[in-house]
Amino acid sequence: MATRFEVGVGARVLTVEVSGAAHGSPVFLLHGTPGSSTGPRPRPSMLYRQGIRLISYDRPGYGGSTRLPDRSVVDAAADVRAIADRLRLDRFAVVGRSGGGPHALACAAVLPHRVERAAVLVGLAPRNAADLNWYEGMADANARKHVTADRGTADHMHELRALAEQTADDPESLLAELRAQMSGPDLLFTRSVLFQRLLAKSYADALRVGPYGWLDDIQAFRREWGFALDTIVPPVRLWHGAHDTFSPASHSRWLAQRIPRSEVHVQHDAAHFGAMEALPPILAWLTA
Repeated sequence: MATRFEVGVGARVLTVEVSGAAHGSPVFLLHGTPGSSTGPRPRPSMLYRQGIRLISYDRPGYGGSTRLPDRSVVDAAADVRAIADRLRLDRFAVVGRSGGGPHALACAAVLPHRVERAAVLVGLAPRNAADLNWYEGMADANARKHVTADRGTADHMHELRALAEQTADDPESLLAELRAQMSGPDLLFTRSVLFQRLLAKSYADALRVGPYGWLDDIQAFRREWGFALDTIVPPVRLWHGAHDTFSPASHSRWLAQRIPRSEVHVQHDAAHFGAMEALPPILAWLTA
């Protein structure tokens, strides 16, 4: 059984979900964009057998967490620290999936005395990454969302508000839209009815209060992240599917060249949503 509760951070509230072994090795799972604390993860029984206490939360503006306007990627570290303090955790690991990846790196950079290991699954490089063609290999529709964000918040807000309202009415519609952008491995992976239900629930939970978390994520990605990659002290493992059309594998390769104690694995028969299957072995590494 998962336990849900709220943590206060100043005037804000964060909605948190904890599952797995009550006294297991703590790991923070930072969800994708858009996403929520209810996103796909191993079953509680599997986490229990692995001896893992998995902690996830709605980033500000998603689900039950209060919005933090103009937030930066680095702000996630303060939220994770507040949750860890509430749970009385001195040390923990952190893993970010997709849009959660930059936020996981922020925790590793800002909380080196508390983060033992960090992992990023299908993550993104900074928008101003030198010597990287940021859009190369990205599906046109996904690239357009980022281009629209570069043009200005008003246009982006209008587009995302319409998409969020459509998703709130029909959560599976977003998955259908994403399918039009997927490569073969993702199309095969998302045939699973269980996976479709889990992802649709996560989208519905994330966007029930509007598009603000989604908007703020994308705006945060295009700004300065607020920390330097070469200052990250804990070991970092990066995983990517070679056929990812949402966050291309070149992003993880670029990150690996700039994070001191990092290693990267690009799986040649996987794409973006293959991160779901990659998560259990990553959790084992994080808690080794």
